[in-house]
Amino acid sequence: MGDAAAMAPERVAEIDIETIQQKIPHRYPFLMIDRMIEIVPDVSAVGIKNVSINEPQFQGHFPCRAVMPGVLIIEAMAQAAAVLVVVTLGSDAEGKLVYFMSIEDCRFRHPVVPGDTMRITVTKQRRRRNVWKFKGVATVEGIVVAEAAYTAMIMDD
Repeated sequence: MGDAAAMAPERVAEIDIETIQQKIPHRYPFLMIDRMIEIVPDVSAVGIKNVSINEPQFQGHFPCRAVMPGVLIIEAMAQAAAVLVVVTLGSDAEGKLVYFMSIEDCRFRHPVVPGDTMRITVTKQRRRRNVWKFKGVATVEGIVVAEAAYTAMIMDD
């Protein structure tokens, strides 16, 4: 039992919005993660997105029934994964950006609306040099709202 505990990856404390902004370059209105509540470097991370009617996309998507655009849910997954990558790489990530390469097996299960809190769980599937593959799942109150597999590349800024 002691050996398993010694081999378990070290978790990182919760990361607030200011620290997220130090780790990834996204800013309002395109910063889609409000905080990271769990990070296990090189393994997985959980981010939180509080959806608010004050966000600019709701002026046009849709004025009569505000719904979070699916592409922004996927972007939130990507940003959570980017934070995981930067935390995993530490100082090796300085001056680098994380770019999408592909999105696969994307499914939208339920609409996300203002007032919802999305819990975004990303899990590293594999890593080959500077290319990382992730599985992302977004839930609201325990119900899966979206899921996707995606690949990202780490590159110099």
